[in-house]
Amino acid sequence: MGGTRHDPGSSQGEQAEAAEREAAKERLLAQAEAERIPVEETTRAVPDRRWSRER
Repeated sequence: MGGTRHDPGSSQGEQAEAAEREAAKERLLAQAEAERIPVEETTRAVPDRRWSRER
C-alpha cells in the first residue's frame, strides 16, 4: 500500500480530497479499534438458560 501520489499537474482540490479521504480512513480505523471486542470475550462459554427453565 502506497501513499498518495502528488503529480505536478494535480490541483489543490484533488489534494484536499485525498487528505480528507485519508483523515476519514484514520477516523474509521480508530473507531473500529475502540469498539473492538477482545477474542477472550467472544469465545467465553455462556450457560444457556433455556434448558434450565424446561427442567
